Amino acid sequence: MNSQNLSLYITAEHECGYYDDRQTSNLIPDPQIEMGSSLYSLLLSKGFRRSGEFVYRPHCKECAACIPCRIDVFSFKASRNQRRCLRNNQNLTTHIKPARFSEEYFSLYKRYINGRHKDGSMADPTPEDFSNFLLNNWKTSIFIESRIKGKLLCVAVVDFLNAGPSAVYTFFEPEEKKRSLGTFAILQQVWLARLYQKEHLYLGYWIENHPKMEYKRKFSGLEIYQQEIWQAFPEA
Repeated sequence: MNSQNLSLYITAEHECGYYDDRQTSNLIPDPQIEMGSSLYSLLLSKGFRRSGEFVYRPHCKECAACIPCRIDVFSFKASRNQRRCLRNNQNLTTHIKPARFSEEYFSLYKRYINGRHKDGSMADPTPEDFSNFLLNNWKTSIFIESRIKGKLLCVAVVDFLNAGPSAVYTFFEPEEKKRSLGTFAILQQVWLARLYQKEHLYLGYWIENHPKMEYKRKFSGLEIYQQEIWQAFPEA
């Protein structure tokens, strides 16, 4: 299947996760079409994203703030701060693991959510929340876990697809702020994309002047998806 013969639908409006005073709706693929890694990879390259097995792209009546973004990994060059981040975390051991639920993963996830988003809708997650948000049945997902002396500090949830890896979510020990583990996780994914000769790392959406999205501007080689084409980030 290609994008020319895939029917798309618009969902009903619901509460926006980024702005309290806005409503959002999503563009979604035909629910009758079975989703799998190939179709998901195609949609990823067209600016879509997933939450669990729900694949979507924001499509709001009065707002176009959410802009798909990705890193051209072969154009990327680490900044001085990013090189410092790598040095600060060189005592961590990192492994790639199959995506799955475990009590250890969930415990870290819950501490992270309650430490960073305690006033949001994700607060006090259940094991079902963890699985429904991060996992899927398409066999595309991996966990990049980082530890120190055996203690789990960081997990990057990544979908590894033909289009390139997609950074689904990262959760880490909230008390380890000095390590900049969110940045470290993205740098690991850039390395992984290069290792497997993938041109792009997909980072989800960028929103101008939104504090939760500003970190994405700090990565060189950034591209955005507008007017149905990928183009260099204006400040790149």
